Amino acid sequence: MRNPQNGRQLRPIDLARGHGLSTQAVRNYEDAGILPVADRTPSGYRAYTPLHARALDAFLALVPAHGHGTATSVMRAVNQGETDEALRLIDESHARLLDDRRTLRAVERALRDLPPAIGSGTGAAVGGPRRTFVGALAAELGIRPATLRKWERAGLVNPRRDPLTGYRVYDEADVRDARLAHQLRRGGHLPAQIAPLIAQVRSAGGLEPLEAVLGGWHERLSARGRAMLTGAAELEAYLRERG
Repeated sequence: MRNPQNGRQLRPIDLARGHGLSTQAVRNYEDAGILPVADRTPSGYRAYTPLHARALDAFLALVPAHGHGTATSVMRAVNQGETDEALRLIDESHARLLDDRRTLRAVERALRDLPPAIGSGTGAAVGGPRRTFVGALAAELGIRPATLRKWERAGLVNPRRDPLTGYRVYDEADVRDARLAHQLRRGGHLPAQIAPLIAQVRSAGGLEPLEAVLGGWHERLSARGRAMLTGAAELEAYLRERG
């Protein structure tokens, strides 16, 4: 590694102010391996260089792209001379982003392909709102009742129990969740992957309000993708500076 100091030294306060951090944060980053180990002055103070500033630039750009944990691991690997390991970590993060994009597309397809409301033959209206029983709903979806019970254990559907008979009763929201789960399972998604998506539908208050949630999801994925570009540029600059 070549020395980029060019005779210039930076105090901890110089490095901190230049990045909007506290001096303690800078010291913590060095202790965590995010920054290269600094030389010490004869009086024992840390003496940073433009290389440390470049490392901090890279780390702060990597955090919004890959998360604090991955960004920390990437910088540690680079500072230990393990560039291939750093690149592997970044590849894994890109793969997770791609997987998130595929999941989002699957959810959008599943919502688009949802069939119209259940017909009058699949449930019984009692006191107004329609309620559907396990056998009728399973027949509507073309699955076994045991599959619905399995989905219930996985948190994909949440039917109530009839207080008199103990039978599972699915209301309109439960039917919606079951249909969405069915579409996603047909797309190859596992129950553990589907459960948080169903939770988003519930928290959004239904399918129509979910459109805003999906829009926000799109924006977050795009922001991560752009942050990855910025992070890659800063990391490349740091790698060149290290030599």
